[in-house]
Amino acid sequence: MNSRQINLHLVSDSTGETLNSIARATLARFEGTHVIHHRWSLIRSRLQLDRVLEGLEHEPGPVLFTLVDRSLRHALEENCGRLGVPCLSVLDQVMELLQSQLGARAKEKRAAQHVMDADYFRRIDAMHYVLAHDDGQGVAGIAQADVCLVGVSRSSKTPTCFYLANRGIKAANVPIVPGAELPPELAERTVPVVGLTIEAHALIEIRRHRLRLIGAHGVKHDTTEYIDPEAVKAEILQARRLCNQHGWPVIDVTRRSIEETAATVLQLMEAWHVRRGATPAQNALDPAARVLGSTP
Repeated sequence: MNSRQINLHLVSDSTGETLNSIARATLARFEGTHVIHHRWSLIRSRLQLDRVLEGLEHEPGPVLFTLVDRSLRHALEENCGRLGVPCLSVLDQVMELLQSQLGARAKEKRAAQHVMDADYFRRIDAMHYVLAHDDGQGVAGIAQADVCLVGVSRSSKTPTCFYLANRGIKAANVPIVPGAELPPELAERTVPVVGLTIEAHALIEIRRHRLRLIGAHGVKHDTTEYIDPEAVKAEILQARRLCNQHGWPVIDVTRRSIEETAATVLQLMEAWHVRRGATPAQNALDPAARVLGSTP
């Protein structure tokens, strides 16, 4: 097993989100390594770049960068060559491929993905919607949702809704509570509904942790139905049956990350629209369709 330690410099003229995502995705495949991240964001002048170069002098290591300004790129590459450290512009090959296929040159524009356009305000609007319709709130507004997530308490509905909101999806969150009726709006089938479930042992651990966080003093952890194994199993089973009765697809989130759960929700949303007979042109008008066709 490799236990090597390296310094990894991420240099961006924008927020650095692209580089962070690439580094996280690739480093996840290496075990037993220790990587020290040096994040240099909003590097847009030679003075700012000099700080990066000084950092490279003191702690040399490979450099990943996204710089639009040619003079800054040249200076960075030149100094990396002098120091003998590898340097890679992570978007160049993708840009070259797309330019050859589209027959057009990419504009030299910093932070082109971070603009306050219609998509930006759609994401903000979706975030406000999720806040107003979390955990069964704002039931009357379910008809305006792009998707509704249902499931037992602590089955990751809220974080999944917020992740979807960041993609411009208005996601309502309705808990399935034993003995409580679901909002009648869900039976109208005007929006796709997706159930989230989780294995009992995992749910109990999450709920135990939740009780500790909120300081549930005096609660007998062995007997409360909230974490009682038999009660929890019955609660999950009842929720599954309810979803089956309504024909709602169910996602088991036990071993899924929030990103994986959200990606599956998007696929189920697309399938729901297809079943309703939406043509590609019609679907393009739907917020979910726009997100499905966009980049993360």
